[in-house]
Amino acid sequence: MLSIVSTPIGNLGDITLRAIATLTKCDGVICEDTRVTGNLLKQLNLGKKELISFHGNSDEGKTAFIFRKLKDGAHLALVTDAGTPGISDPGFAIVSRAAAEGIPTEVIPGPAAFLAALSGSGLPINRFMYLGFLPLKKGRRALIESFREDTDGEFSRTIVFYESVHRIERTLTEIAEALKDQPARPVVIARELTKVHEEFVRTTIGGLKEEAARIVKKGEFVVMIGRPATLKPL
Repeated sequence: MLSIVSTPIGNLGDITLRAIATLTKCDGVICEDTRVTGNLLKQLNLGKKELISFHGNSDEGKTAFIFRKLKDGAHLALVTDAGTPGISDPGFAIVSRAAAEGIPTEVIPGPAAFLAALSGSGLPINRFMYLGFLPLKKGRRALIESFREDTDGEFSRTIVFYESVHRIERTLTEIAEALKDQPARPVVIARELTKVHEEFVRTTIGGLKEEAARIVKKGEFVVMIGRPATLKPL
């Protein structure tokens, strides 16, 4: 059995009863960083578990090891460092192979940073386009330029993506330049969601360069761009 377990994105109180029960009864935990997951288990008073590191640089030998254990009858839980496994992390590779090999799976839902950000943004979220992290180089400019266009007919989608503290100012500045012909278009930036310093910054494309220069460069960011103001109301 493979259990796909969502974990808190910052506030330990967001752990679910079902997640605690699953992490208690499983035989081991597949995780990105054993230090992060070990600390989570410690805070939850769940005792020691076998922690199996699996990240973007893990080789086929590690994957084979995981699936030998599953085929031998082990119950393993898959977690990410924070949030829902498979969203901007390598967990999808484990889930995909489990499906292909007929390993029973279950999903224990819970927090996801981009969903939390969207729900607090005040932007229309009946349709949205999630992009993960923007490319660092190849295709980056073309992708940002594409934000100018209506991507879903006359009712366009809210765009949502993650950004790191090291690139947030650069990214916001690039968006401001690319969409400067849409100055009234709304932008919402969520920072440190569920944590002590949680913050929603609400601005427009026209004010984005100024906001980029003064935004607090600390924590993790979710950036959301609303629909062009010229489109029909939802």
